[in-house]
Amino acid sequence: MNASENPSILFVCLGNICRSPLVEAVARQRGAAAGLTLTLASCGTGRWHVGKGADPRMVRAAADAGYDLSPHRARQVQPSDFEQFDWVLAMDRDNLEALEQLRRGRGAQATLFLPWAGVTGLDEFPDPYFGTEHGFRDAVRLAEQGVDGLIARLRRQ
Repeated sequence: MNASENPSILFVCLGNICRSPLVEAVARQRGAAAGLTLTLASCGTGRWHVGKGADPRMVRAAADAGYDLSPHRARQVQPSDFEQFDWVLAMDRDNLEALEQLRRGRGAQATLFLPWAGVTGLDEFPDPYFGTEHGFRDAVRLAEQGVDGLIARLRRQ
């Protein structure tokens, strides 16, 4: 798929309250700092948290690193997302599989975020939801690493 001068990227996790809103916020801030014009959004494959804010533990970990998740409201992925975004980037294989079933050959292809962004040694972005506070801080560092790779990829294109 060819990205326009203003690429659009959708980040997808399970509930849209931890990983995908974090990656969206990091990409929004670091993309702007890099001078890129990006259309960014996030969503979840599940509907449990639709309309709710990000997980408070993720909000705290992100804020400690300088990212504001307070405006975020979770939403569920829709078939139309594959037509509206250049790239649909899943945080893990389970969500990638759910996206492929929803996509049914239409629009943007879904792929795993970390490999797409050039992160080596890790295909799936671990879900910190059932873990400790430390896992949320690790998620912030991994999001930054992935977004740095994403920015590098976009600059090469």
